[in-house]
Amino acid sequence: ESGSEDIDILPNGLAFISSGLKYPGLKSFAPDKPGEIFLMDLNEDNPRAVELRISRGFDLASFNPHGISTYVD
Repeated sequence: ESGSEDIDILPNGLAFISSGLKYPGLKSFAPDKPGEIFLMDLNEDNPRAVELRISRGFDLASFNPHGISTYVD
């Protein structure tokens, strides 16, 4: 709904997508909604973004993701 801010695709085809960036002067379609992280499996015939649950205790109300990166060990 509010668009993607960034995407990082792993070699196995899993894509992590950050969404919900709020920045002064940038139009927000959902100003009261916290940011989100989505997962998309690009190996599927019809891939779709699925919202990932964020752990309890995390300050979700102020989550404002700007970018995303992954580390593969």
